[in-house]
Amino acid sequence: MEMPGERHKNAWRSEILARRSALSAEAHAREAVALAEAVGKLEVSEWVCAYVPVRGEPGSTDMLDAVREAGARVLLPVIAAPGPLEWAEYTGVDRLRPARWGLWEPNGPSLPPEAIARAGLLLIPALAVDRRGVRLGRGAGHYDRSLGAVTPGARLMAVVRDDELLDRLPEEAHDIRLGWALTPFGGEQRLGLDPRTE
Repeated sequence: MEMPGERHKNAWRSEILARRSALSAEAHAREAVALAEAVGKLEVSEWVCAYVPVRGEPGSTDMLDAVREAGARVLLPVIAAPGPLEWAEYTGVDRLRPARWGLWEPNGPSLPPEAIARAGLLLIPALAVDRRGVRLGRGAGHYDRSLGAVTPGARLMAVVRDDELLDRLPEEAHDIRLGWALTPFGGEQRLGLDPRTE
């Protein structure tokens, strides 16, 4: 059954996915280089949660390598079942394997969902985020079910294209607001009020 607000979210998803699919390979490559540079300027923690961009998502594995070069260890999501994400450490692009839904995950051992609490910085995939911190994902809810276990004070950062940072998106009660956005050419940007301080 469609939840209230879901129809509006699906309209946004369709529009943003269409824009991403229309983006040229050259423009995507320029944005990926810019995002890797922006990630290299972030203040990182000992552990950072991130993801491998796929299906037109902005960025590339160069973002992950930039985090490692800054001295952090990287956890990537592993989708083992419906519910919260599991995690595994990224140790290089040559140690990734294909996973469900065209995703990529580390070929090392999986860690339980609670491993997300290790991270002081989380780079989170999004189709869009608004200036209040409301994130639009693909609709599976894995991150919404995972982010509740994040340590208070951790920085939740949506990675989006510059035109995917919007003024307002539909919001539902289960949505967890993010405190920052990272865009290719705008870099790190503070969003609304961090929900942990409201």
